[in-house]
Amino acid sequence: MQDAGSKLEKFLVQAQEVLMDLGMDKERFNERSARTLLSLAHMDAESSWADATNDMYTMRRLMDWMRDRLGQDYAPNTRETIRRFTLHQFCVGAIVEQNADRPDRPINSPKWNYRLNPNLIPVLHAVGTDDYELRIAEFLGGVETWRQQQAEIRMMNKVPVELPDGTGVMLSAGGQNVLIKDMVEEFCPRYAPGGQVLYIDDADHSFRTQQEALMASVGIELPEHGKVPDLIVWMADKEWLFLMEACSTHGPIDVMRKCELVDLFASRKSRLVFVSCFPDRMVMRQYLADLAWETEAWCASDPDHIIHLDGERFMGPYSYGVVEPDE
Repeated sequence: MQDAGSKLEKFLVQAQEVLMDLGMDKERFNERSARTLLSLAHMDAESSWADATNDMYTMRRLMDWMRDRLGQDYAPNTRETIRRFTLHQFCVGAIVEQNADRPDRPINSPKWNYRLNPNLIPVLHAVGTDDYELRIAEFLGGVETWRQQQAEIRMMNKVPVELPDGTGVMLSAGGQNVLIKDMVEEFCPRYAPGGQVLYIDDADHSFRTQQEALMASVGIELPEHGKVPDLIVWMADKEWLFLMEACSTHGPIDVMRKCELVDLFASRKSRLVFVSCFPDRMVMRQYLADLAWETEAWCASDPDHIIHLDGERFMGPYSYGVVEPDE
């Protein structure tokens, strides 16, 4: 016969699996969350899943159940952790209801309570039976899970970028990516018309998987070592390779960085165009003294203008030791 400790361990594992199936994320199907689910279902080592109920419990009663019946005496200051990082997400994910007896209860009331969604009880009763998959599917058919809602929030926080060919990629929010969006959508049509974006730093997974193939399609390999530029664009009609750095939070293409890029892209070193991009002229002024000669500087705030730093042509590649015929 299975002892109480072993049975409880089995329940905890099953509770974690149920939470995973209900669309909770990793933080919400840990052992703490599993104990919370079992407490809400009023289950202990003497119970079975068929005994699960959905009575209403205050936070204090839930903590007492975990201590007295589930063998976990959480410290008093853990109460807020369970409330904020487990119960809150259970509510958002339609697993738990708050104050079913009085929805307008004041937030500071000691009678604030939680209960399992009544529609979840058939799922719990079916754990370990042949009906479980059907009951899970029925439940999920009427809710938007926590994981789904989190994915939508992450997508809302992404920066959408339209490539020159009309397709789109998503960049994570913040950092350099607002400027990179301007580089793709504002710089490229003006100064690299018809150019193909080969590489964008921090692009979403679907585009990252294409980048190596795109580079190979024009005979370029991504360097195994060394920092790749923020944006790489291939202008096929002139066979120019634009190596572009977004300079909103770090420096531009200075002499050292220019030498690094020439070495990294040695197979195309006679076709390289270097562009340091800034959000505006105020930021650019901080780096003017560092800009390497024979490079370009561009500000997203003034997209129709570009600054060329010396050289024998307005914009274009230089040979860097390779003898090229006059264009």
